[in-house]
Amino acid sequence: MEFSYKALTESGSTITGNIEAESRDDASEKLLSRGYIPQKIARGGSTSTGSEFWENLQMSLTRVTAQELLLFTKQFRTMFRSGISILEIFDTLENQTENPKLQKIIIEMKEDINQGESLYNAFSKHPEMFSDLYCSMIRAGETSGALSDVMDKLISLLEHENKIKSDIRSALQYPMIVVLALGIAFFVLLTYVIPKFANIFKSMDITLPLPTQIAIYINHFLTNYWYICLAALIAVILSCYYFFRSKEGKYILHHALLRIPIIGPVMQKSAMSRFASIFALLQASGVSVLNSLNILSNTIGNKAISEEFDRIHEKLQEGKGISEPLKYAHFFPPMVINMISIGEESGNLDEMLQEISSHYDEEVAYAVSKMTTNLGPILIVGLAFVVGFFALSIFLPMWDLTQAVQ
Repeated sequence: MEFSYKALTESGSTITGNIEAESRDDASEKLLSRGYIPQKIARGGSTSTGSEFWENLQMSLTRVTAQELLLFTKQFRTMFRSGISILEIFDTLENQTENPKLQKIIIEMKEDINQGESLYNAFSKHPEMFSDLYCSMIRAGETSGALSDVMDKLISLLEHENKIKSDIRSALQYPMIVVLALGIAFFVLLTYVIPKFANIFKSMDITLPLPTQIAIYINHFLTNYWYICLAALIAVILSCYYFFRSKEGKYILHHALLRIPIIGPVMQKSAMSRFASIFALLQASGVSVLNSLNILSNTIGNKAISEEFDRIHEKLQEGKGISEPLKYAHFFPPMVINMISIGEESGNLDEMLQEISSHYDEEVAYAVSKMTTNLGPILIVGLAFVVGFFALSIFLPMWDLTQAVQ
């Protein structure tokens, strides 16, 4: 029968779960054999209390960052290379990890290993943290007996991806701050400044100019129908959220982003760099081309490009090489196709993919710099529009009022 339990680990942290046992005493003995100190054992149902509910809720909201995943991988690699056993590695990582969600995952993985599961199975049970690529690399290293070398390559890939994402985020940070500031300024001027001037203008017998009429109309609508605006805004946000999480929505969004003049080239080049670096890593680790395409389809991060991998996978199953189907795929530049074709013919596909990755790393850096430069004038135009609109809305009536007085 099944028992739910609450127990303390050797590090003093609390863990809950279910265990198969013949009785409570048997369940207690099994927990003690795993190194856990039982606190509560119940037949069937949950052992959660009100406080535990909030702890579980807090843990569900906690996420493992890319930096924490990278640090975990480096620590695991270093200790494994030093000859420390897997269980001792997990014990050490459990004690050193500050993130409660990651600590819980480590505890569950240690329990799986203690029950005889393979390292790959222990990692693959946590897809929210370890991607298909990560787990496939662990399996390749575990199968070949070269786990340390494979993790070296995996760490290089994680560092490479973190750098590209960090560069893009840094480039978009300033424009996003400016856009947010413009939105706040527009709202404040519209809801607090315009109404005060509108009362003055209405008391005067003058014809209000068009910018002022527009500003007063928007203010009137927001003041009297704010609940409709709020409901419409929430409905639009929720609709977009759920639609763009669907398969069709993701495809439409990602396809559209790739077509945007300024942002599109950056996303395409970063996707090509990611494709080449991941593909090269998988090829060097002995993963087959078909399995590599399946992994790339799940980890490339763009649904539009991901569907291209699915089409290429179908062509490969027909016995064709990878370079031939790529010629009919969208979003793959001719240079990428030609270099893959050369690498395929020469038998040095992984080396050629590394060359592609290095080239597109430089392309991404240049495209990000160009994007930042091009967004500057657009932000200035937006700022000029907001300032100009409110300046005309306020000062044109004042000018007409001055002329009337004269």
